Amino acid sequence: MRRAGRGPATFALALAAAVAVALAPSAHAGPANGGEETPQVPAPPEPSGACPASMLEVTGDYCPEVDQRCLRWIPSEKGAERCAAFAPSTKCKQPTAKKHFCIDKFEYPNKQGEKPVVMKSWTEAQDVCRAAGKRLCGDSEWTLACEGTARLPYPYGTKRDATACNIDKTLPFVDQRALADPQRAKAEANRLWQGEPSGARPACVSPFGVYDMTGNVDEWVVNESGKPFKSGLKGGYWGPVRARCRPMTTGHGESFPFYETGFRCCADPGH
Repeated sequence: MRRAGRGPATFALALAAAVAVALAPSAHAGPANGGEETPQVPAPPEPSGACPASMLEVTGDYCPEVDQRCLRWIPSEKGAERCAAFAPSTKCKQPTAKKHFCIDKFEYPNKQGEKPVVMKSWTEAQDVCRAAGKRLCGDSEWTLACEGTARLPYPYGTKRDATACNIDKTLPFVDQRALADPQRAKAEANRLWQGEPSGARPACVSPFGVYDMTGNVDEWVVNESGKPFKSGLKGGYWGPVRARCRPMTTGHGESFPFYETGFRCCADPGH
């Protein structure tokens, strides 16, 4: 039997298919916008059921030092360091450490749609978590839960986005004396409040599914270095501050409360 030949129509179809394949974006192609493309975010592992329903399970390798290069800075406002976009590099500069823990999905009281609690000191936050059979998160745990295994600068990617999370709002004058006065502190904190109910912004979620880790309220963590205090603050709040996954504010002691300091709890799996 004679084999059928490739006529003009058949050849044209084959040529069109080859051109389409050649023009299709490659999965390995570099970014077309000067290096600001968000890296591929690996899906978190399936939960094992080791955490309570109100918490999320986090498993992964924590990197103590990540190569994060800012491509474009935002003009400083009262000395705040804010990066508009980071390079997509996530190279780890030190050996990683395996982490496995549970973390509250939302800021305390860990209920979607409720206002996060503020004006709590680190010591008070630790006591609240312990009373619930939990603990404050270590700073490395908090960081991993925020940036994911792709080590993102922001929980949603490499570009700062004030529509994704509650950040970069203009700050009013703070009456420090009123905040230090037990009779006036609550009223002053209410006047300064620019936070939002937990989970109000669907895009402000980390690769592990944790909400509001940057912005909204500053979150107390255990400063694992212990220097200068056991207390640290992560994530920033609604003002024009760093509001990234990596940085930690370490200058406030364990007894310090403020109008924008909140927290969330962690726990060991199966506890």
